Amino acid sequence: MKLQLTKPLVVFDLETTGLDLVKDRIIQISFIKVYPSGLEERGNYLINPGCHIKPEITQLTGISDADVKNVPTFKQLAQQLCNTFRGCDFAGFNSNHFDIPLLAEEFLRAGIDFDFSRCHLIDAQTIFHKMERRNLAAAYKFYCGRKMEDDFTAHRADEDTEATWRVLQGELDYYTEEHQRELGEDPEGRTLENTAEALAEFSKLNNYVDFAGRIVWGEAKDANGNVIIGQDGKPVLTEYFNFGKHKGKPVADVLRIDTGYYGWVMNSDFTYNTKQVLTRIRLREAKK
Repeated sequence: MKLQLTKPLVVFDLETTGLDLVKDRIIQISFIKVYPSGLEERGNYLINPGCHIKPEITQLTGISDADVKNVPTFKQLAQQLCNTFRGCDFAGFNSNHFDIPLLAEEFLRAGIDFDFSRCHLIDAQTIFHKMERRNLAAAYKFYCGRKMEDDFTAHRADEDTEATWRVLQGELDYYTEEHQRELGEDPEGRTLENTAEALAEFSKLNNYVDFAGRIVWGEAKDANGNVIIGQDGKPVLTEYFNFGKHKGKPVADVLRIDTGYYGWVMNSDFTYNTKQVLTRIRLREAKK
């Protein structure tokens, strides 16, 4: 089934030097930019991380120090990637938990404030886990009817990107009302709405404001501790700290009462994205 898009969708995957959002770097980025018309554009870049690639990472990805010795750094590619990705939504496999946060960090390290909060973020793994609860190889066999190892080389970003795009399309075909009835299933709760916005909402697993979960959404309360209800009849949400001595307190209140806390966070070992989110809240509150 063709995904109903109102703006381009970037299906992507990263290979990295490790899993630490603060310390590790991207060594390969691959993407398929899918336009609402159905046109697909592909990009695949090896990236010099500026540090040694550990043997276990080379064994896993096939990418060594020699492979990236003479290729651009992320900072050198950042503006080109920003131009390509601007105005797009994003999809990946486990992307909301790792790839998007790390990509955001790399952009910020390069001095580019790419605002992912304005994008729909679709995670094909989350969709798969909520529906079937397995991994990419199992997802590929389940939705595409073939063994992933027969079609792709494992742990290469370009190969995993192609597999992820096929899985996402397979998920859309599988979770239609018509197909569920063919399987003898009750389609209630077993169908997917075919829009980037709906898939992004379905991909969410948490209430994080920043990617690291240091700041989370919670119900706003008045001075008497009562939940504030908006005009739509739903609770109004606001940002809360999710760590440290101010855990569970509204961010806006802390910034107003403990004026030095912002500076402490900015000078501590938090992700750039956490600092970016906190700065945006601070600037917003200063305008009130």
